[in-house]
Amino acid sequence: MRPGFVGAAMLLMVVSAHAEEAKKGMPQLDFHNPLTISQVVWLAIIFFVFYRLLSRWALPKVAEVLQVRADTIARDLDAARAAKVEADRAVAEFTAATRAAQSGAQAEIAGAVASAKEAAAAQAATLNARLEAQLAVAETQIAAARQSALGALRQVATDTAAVVVQRLTGVAAPAPAVDAAVRAALAARNIPSAATA
Repeated sequence: MRPGFVGAAMLLMVVSAHAEEAKKGMPQLDFHNPLTISQVVWLAIIFFVFYRLLSRWALPKVAEVLQVRADTIARDLDAARAAKVEADRAVAEFTAATRAAQSGAQAEIAGAVASAKEAAAAQAATLNARLEAQLAVAETQIAAARQSALGALRQVATDTAAVVVQRLTGVAAPAPAVDAAVRAALAARNIPSAATA
């Protein structure tokens, strides 16, 4: 025999057996069989027992656990809300305290700046008064030195003119004439007459 022929024969037998079973239907749903009816009855009894156990014992415990969990979550949420309100209040107090501290610090800074300005102004006034006094003393000294120099200038100019005239002419010039000429020259240059007195 050939192997292909045997395989085809086996395939034919399997297909025909399968076709006969398909005509009968599913064996699990064959209610003419007493074994199937007892299985369905026991299925209903076990289902009812499980239903009663679950509805009377297990599901109430699950519901109780879920209720405890829901209560715990609600308490935690309430505590979180209360903590948030407390934190918001603390933040508001902190913000108010910070603003008060900032305004107080700014007021102190402004006061310190104002007192520093006043102290600087007072010190500047004192320095200005001292400088004015020193300037007045210096101006007085300069005026005195100028008067002294101008007084000496008339004498030096008179002496110098007399010497120059004598050297140039060989004759000594009379003192009143030289003094009058020096006074006239000094007056022409707007040198005060007090210096020439």
